[in-house]
Amino acid sequence: MKNVTLLSLVVASSLYAATLNSLSFDGMVYLSPESASELIDLKAGDSVDIDKINKAIKTLYKQNYFEDVWVEEVGEGNLVFHVKEKPVIAKVDFVGISENDKDEMNSVAGIKRGEVYDQEKAELSKLKIIKFYEDKGYFDTVIEITQTPLEDKRSLSLDFVINRGENVIIKTVQLCGSKALDYDDVEPNIANKAEESLPWMWGFNDGKLRISDLENDPARIKDTYMQKGYLDCEVSQPFLKTYLDSYTASLTYSVKEGEQYTVGEVNIDIADGMIDVKEVLGELFLQNGKVFNVAKLRKDITLIETKVADLGYAFVKISPDIKNDKEKHLANITYRVLPGEKVTINSVRIAGNSRTIDRVARREVFLANGDQYSRTDVTDSKSALKRTGYFEDVEIKEERLSKNSMDLVVNVKEASTGMIGGGIGYGSSDGLLLSANLSDGNIFGSGLRASIDIERSDSELNGGISLANPRVFDSIYSLSGRLYAASNDYFYYDEEKYGMNIVVGRKLGRHWGASLGYILESSKLSEVDAAILTLPNPPTLDATLKSSLVPAISFNNTDDFYLPRTGITASSSLEIAGLGGDEKFVSSVSKFAYYYGLQDLIDYDLILRYKAQFKYLAINPEDEIYSYGEKFYMGGIRTIRGYESNSISPKSGSTLIGGNIMFANSIEASFPLIERLKMRGAIFLDYGMIGEDNLDIKRAGTGVALEWISPLGPIGLVFSQPLMDETGDRTASFEFTIGQKF
Repeated sequence: MKNVTLLSLVVASSLYAATLNSLSFDGMVYLSPESASELIDLKAGDSVDIDKINKAIKTLYKQNYFEDVWVEEVGEGNLVFHVKEKPVIAKVDFVGISENDKDEMNSVAGIKRGEVYDQEKAELSKLKIIKFYEDKGYFDTVIEITQTPLEDKRSLSLDFVINRGENVIIKTVQLCGSKALDYDDVEPNIANKAEESLPWMWGFNDGKLRISDLENDPARIKDTYMQKGYLDCEVSQPFLKTYLDSYTASLTYSVKEGEQYTVGEVNIDIADGMIDVKEVLGELFLQNGKVFNVAKLRKDITLIETKVADLGYAFVKISPDIKNDKEKHLANITYRVLPGEKVTINSVRIAGNSRTIDRVARREVFLANGDQYSRTDVTDSKSALKRTGYFEDVEIKEERLSKNSMDLVVNVKEASTGMIGGGIGYGSSDGLLLSANLSDGNIFGSGLRASIDIERSDSELNGGISLANPRVFDSIYSLSGRLYAASNDYFYYDEEKYGMNIVVGRKLGRHWGASLGYILESSKLSEVDAAILTLPNPPTLDATLKSSLVPAISFNNTDDFYLPRTGITASSSLEIAGLGGDEKFVSSVSKFAYYYGLQDLIDYDLILRYKAQFKYLAINPEDEIYSYGEKFYMGGIRTIRGYESNSISPKSGSTLIGGNIMFANSIEASFPLIERLKMRGAIFLDYGMIGEDNLDIKRAGTGVALEWISPLGPIGLVFSQPLMDETGDRTASFEFTIGQKF
């Protein structure tokens, strides 16, 4: 730049206070002569001097388009600005890393195709990439920038050749001065953990140093202490000792624990009459005499916030005033409540739904334009949206417009609801298994659900087509129907049937629903085992027509469709056959499931489940006719795992004859395996009873399961072991499911 300026002095000395007759530019492509002239504020007829020319040169140079700029006088008062332009980046590539990392690296480097190449910016990108890998725990990363000019000489290919460094592995983490807690207590909460014996295996710590999280780990350790009541705890910044010859490190924290505090007096400072203070105090987690826990303090703040926010005070603020009695080691807590003003909803906006129609999501939101704000309504809306199965994740943001007005922005992440599937397999009892299905739980984003399925094995052929609208015209009514047919060769009889059902439902509040269904079905038995025909109430061999009504009631307040962590699902139905047709009987089916997540209690995503079902078939042996398929059987993934499907029931000799009464239940514990892949494990214990008139046949099963919310839908793999099995039982050690909730 100095050489350019000196040259311009020579030119300008002869043009001091001279008139500029003409101005031209040589070598310029990125800017037009008109734009350049306007940019440097020079044109023919202007009076020029040394300052104006120097300023013009600097202005052009600062545009970052040119490697060099100089001026030539080609005649008295005639100037030519010569420029040497920088090349354009025609291609950017990152060499030495996987294809999966290149998209992320483009964002990190910040250099794009079509930009003018700038050496300083390229060096800055190099430093950004090194910092990126250091944050991931890779040190001594070496990057070389290569430029390859292309044929046109005006563009180049830019390559970042990356030799990624090595991970520094933390071998030890020490808490100096700690007595009440040790490393195992704080390990779940910190990001930088010591390497475990099997670092490559799921669930084991790999020990990789994460620099970006290092400065936050002392606060995480202190928070762990405060969850145990140590309010005066002090944790130093980490002392990191690295050994770059072996790429290992040790971490040391200095800890002053102090004394453990218990909860003293607890009060809520709030305007009289707003909430029942005595009642709310009884619901708090922190009670007098209990060990202080900062995590429970946060839950108490949320509880009080919700109580007040449900009255319309959306912007309520809760300030916990904690006074420490250092002599008695008591923490006296006063929650000071500043409610603000009542808030109304200005508008509800749906975002992220590229496929699902707005109204389909909006009908599950319990707040509308002009409504008074309620925190519980917001929470229930989120749960209702997730229960639909249309969305993988839901977040409701509250955008404040004024002191008494807000917008609700419902951000949804759509789930994969369509599925085209097929399978082939082999079972010891069913032989070759073939299946195909086409389904969509959200057709064209309308909320309609449809499926076509067919299954074929050595003994069974089943197929059907169904369509359901859970909210007819966005109302509280639902409508669904199914056409089906089956031809099954069972062990003790063959059955052919075909039919249809139609169900009309109605929502009863947020969680309750009622329905009335109608079934019309024709069935015929053949090749019936002689033992069945000699029963006191044998099935008929003639074709029968069933015409039945099915009233039902249901309850569901779970927080998710496929993987609930909290709530209850319950249903009860009664099928009354005999409204026309041949068959006459009454059958009832009741199901119950309870989900309880322990994340808030133990800071671990453990989900406990209890599931139960009860079935009863009432038949008058003297004058009632029924299809043998109405009988009940246990065994398989829907009842007692560890046994073949439908292989447990009362017997006549060695022939299964089905039961009239059945009860099955299970307890499960589901835990995370690979959270980023939405993969979990579960252990279970099933127990069931079945019989003709009483529950005298009892079986149990136990095992483990792999639960995976895959891109194709939920997949479950079950490995089971029978318990209480008897001679002649048909057992099964492996089963799988696709598309079923856990």
